Amino acid sequence: MPGLARKVIICAAVDGLVLQPLVSKKEQRSSPLVGIKYGDASVFTISRDAAPDTSGPNSSFEAFGIVGLVTVFSYSYLISITRRQQVAQIRGLPIYVVTEVALTPCSSQQDASEAITKTAIALNARTLDPTSSDDDDSTSEDDGAPELPSSSGDEVGDDAVDTPASAPQWSTAMSPNNTARSSIAEDVINRRGSYGRFAQSWFSRSGWTMEQKRTMGLSPEQAVADQPGLEDTPEERSGAGTNVPRKFSLPTDAVGSEAAMSLLPKLLRTAQILFGSSRTFYYSYDYDITRSLANEKVPATSLVPLHSHADPMYFWNRHIMQPFVDAGLDSLALPLMQGFVGQRSFVVDSHLPQDDEGVKDSVELSDFSSSRSGSNPASPPPEKATADMRPSEKKFDITVISRRSTKRAGLRYLRRGIDEQGNVANSVESEQILSPADATWDPTAKVYSFVQIRGSFPLFFTQTPYSLKPTPVLQHSPDANFAALKKHFDGLRERYGSLQIVDLVEKHGVEAPIGERYEETVQRLNQEASPNEEKLAFEWFDFHAVCRGMKFENVSFLLQILGGTLEKLGSTVVVDDKVVAKQAGVLRTNCMDCLDRTNVCQSSFAKHMLDLQLKQEGFDMAIQRDQENAWFNTLWADNGDAISKQYASTGAMKGDYTRTKKRNYRGALADAGLSLTRLFNGMFNDFFLQTTIDFLLGNVTSLVFEEFETNMMTKDPAMSMRNMRQQAIDLCQKRVVADEAEEFIGGWTFLTPTVPDTVRPATFEEAVLLLTDAALYLCRFDWNLDKISSFERVDLAHVQKIKFGTYITSTISVTQTDELRNVGLVIEYKPGSTDIVRVNTRSISSMSSPPKSHRPGAADNNQGTNVTTMAQGIAGFLARRPQTVPPRKIALKALYSQTSVADPTTANRKREEPGATTRLTEIQQVVVIAAEIERLAMASQPRPAGTKPEGANLIEKSDIISLAEARRNTGLLEQLGHSIKKLVWA
Repeated sequence: MPGLARKVIICAAVDGLVLQPLVSKKEQRSSPLVGIKYGDASVFTISRDAAPDTSGPNSSFEAFGIVGLVTVFSYSYLISITRRQQVAQIRGLPIYVVTEVALTPCSSQQDASEAITKTAIALNARTLDPTSSDDDDSTSEDDGAPELPSSSGDEVGDDAVDTPASAPQWSTAMSPNNTARSSIAEDVINRRGSYGRFAQSWFSRSGWTMEQKRTMGLSPEQAVADQPGLEDTPEERSGAGTNVPRKFSLPTDAVGSEAAMSLLPKLLRTAQILFGSSRTFYYSYDYDITRSLANEKVPATSLVPLHSHADPMYFWNRHIMQPFVDAGLDSLALPLMQGFVGQRSFVVDSHLPQDDEGVKDSVELSDFSSSRSGSNPASPPPEKATADMRPSEKKFDITVISRRSTKRAGLRYLRRGIDEQGNVANSVESEQILSPADATWDPTAKVYSFVQIRGSFPLFFTQTPYSLKPTPVLQHSPDANFAALKKHFDGLRERYGSLQIVDLVEKHGVEAPIGERYEETVQRLNQEASPNEEKLAFEWFDFHAVCRGMKFENVSFLLQILGGTLEKLGSTVVVDDKVVAKQAGVLRTNCMDCLDRTNVCQSSFAKHMLDLQLKQEGFDMAIQRDQENAWFNTLWADNGDAISKQYASTGAMKGDYTRTKKRNYRGALADAGLSLTRLFNGMFNDFFLQTTIDFLLGNVTSLVFEEFETNMMTKDPAMSMRNMRQQAIDLCQKRVVADEAEEFIGGWTFLTPTVPDTVRPATFEEAVLLLTDAALYLCRFDWNLDKISSFERVDLAHVQKIKFGTYITSTISVTQTDELRNVGLVIEYKPGSTDIVRVNTRSISSMSSPPKSHRPGAADNNQGTNVTTMAQGIAGFLARRPQTVPPRKIALKALYSQTSVADPTTANRKREEPGATTRLTEIQQVVVIAAEIERLAMASQPRPAGTKPEGANLIEKSDIISLAEARRNTGLLEQLGHSIKKLVWA
């Protein structure tokens, strides 16, 4: 496949940003310069002769790759990788984790130059700082140059980046003080001599702690955090000194939505943390980490670029990378995957020696970075690496790659369950790769791959974030749940083959109802399957009940149940880059969040398969001296922490058992602290982060920030509200229009006061309005259960007036004060004997009067009572004169016609930003419906002989609630409450 740019030089020119990709020498070609125009951020290629002068100090900086372009209305920012760390190596190809990114504005030369200068100064300061960690910025052999400046070029390899002779020497022209002089520390570290390893440990903040990390069973990040003096200083945390700029201000000529512009700095900070310091995004220049060995896609030609080869399900920056792909700049299209990549090396012995004195452990944990530094991955390792190993010993690498799906991506409690397309929340594919250390140069070596998956319940449900253990609330009808679940498992079968479901939730308590619904729906799927179709295997293992008393070793009971299934599914085996055996299926494991219990069980499954794979290689793990396998436990514990941080913002619970296979009260106390942290994050931090994730993935447009400012919440773009509303309209038409003679005209959804016969309520709810040639129906709908709660029928002959106009119910946000978008209509009618209200009560009780408020708990449409709306009673019966029935009102507020949900049919969103799904404007919709109601009402009302229906007019155009009136009605407490919410969440 065509080579990706290993380095990218970024500078500012008069017309736009200029990017110079530096490709590998193997390509034997020069990549063209790339320009990003100020303003519209259009991407184009330019001649190398037009390259700007970068000889000035800090006029450019060097990046390891491009993440993409983020555009909010007309303002774009380039995201580039400025720090990375190598975490693994597969088939001799390195894999990196992104540890820092820089955001460069594309608005003007002044803004771009200022940001580039700040970034260059920060990178230069870090490069010249001998106390900075060398792990994060170390360049691998494929880049061919050490991190610190050096006058020696002896170490440049075949894969080193190609800097054209005519181009300026970017690495030596970054600072006026960058001369041939260097400190002793720089000189020692740059030399790869006999004392280079010692110097690396001496001058690195983490060098001497590596062995302590392994001994304590901690991940590198945890060990560094626990060492006094190794955490970042306040200056580093604030962005001073060696950090790229972390504070963003609005452009001087900012034009656009006030809500989007006010949230732009927060969006940029969140994107910088998400792609950079969160350390959750991984990439490789030559290896497709988005695909497992079993799912490897063979390109039709070697010229297929990596971004076309990558699996879209795990290609996280695909949306923001699209401008470069559309411009044909394949060398800059670097796919990023969110999840986890970790690797450990260990040695096993097929024939253990019998002596007991001073023998080293036969299973050793080797530090990955030190095991490969100084050796060329394309050739056999030095003899010293195997000099201490006996002929019966063999060294292996174990790699864990977890891939988070971009479908239904998000955070705990904000993305739960399934969507209409069959995608589930927190869907993660975990692959464990076992490869001999000599697999790179030995074509006969076997490489084993074992894949398992996790994912939320494939059912519609929600949970509140304001509780430590919230009760799952099931949503929608059984048929809707069944249809979504079937799509989910059909997709898994197509991708993986056979399936074994492992459900770990409780069989009693708050988790039991959703577990039972899950089991019942799977049973229905098996019953309706064709005779030739394989049935889904379902195992419900109550983890908490079996492991009560912190006896997590009881997970072995589950392993005994599923051991035969694991062996039947097997592993994928690759020899000489060819698949000789393929895994027959996967285990799909879930608990409530698919985090803590799931990770404990998945690590047990992975260990079982590892033992089987090593046994095929002639090594019995049961006879090895080291039975703790700390190298394995730590690797899977790090994997669990990474997935948990990405979904719940904290490390995984029960991590002490995963690391040490021991459980005590300290671990229980740590889990209690994690629970409180998750509660806090779910209540305050997750809402805007979820909005940012949806925006960066292209699920929503810039309008999402207006919606967020209004209610400080985020909607689920995967749930098609258009489809849900249409289904509700169809259901209401079937259930409430009893007279088949009535001709159905149309149906719409509106916001209507929760309390009937009012215009200025405290709350609104979304309801369905149906119109026939004889009556109109206002149906209050239970959107969670897909059932009608109540409906009100109004005979069109009783309609007296229709008023439409401005309908503003709040003034706390800019969107809510827009008089063109906040409109509605009020239908006034005189109740008659044919006007009825029917309420669903789940019982056979009768109502003696129309309901004064909506009952959201009502569900069954088969029960109810038919009541007249005439004000009759004992007082009216005994009165001397008949009472005058006051007219009633139906107030309807139009829904916003333009939403933040991205329209996939919009080809060019940049010019049509916000590129949202659009239809009739709010006022157009109201006018059309009002005119149709008036036409049918006039045709239904009795008229004196000779009177034409055109002679009367029921429509009146006037404000329902004007902006001035709404401001008077908006109290101080409401404004204060919104300000506090904005302070906390935005």
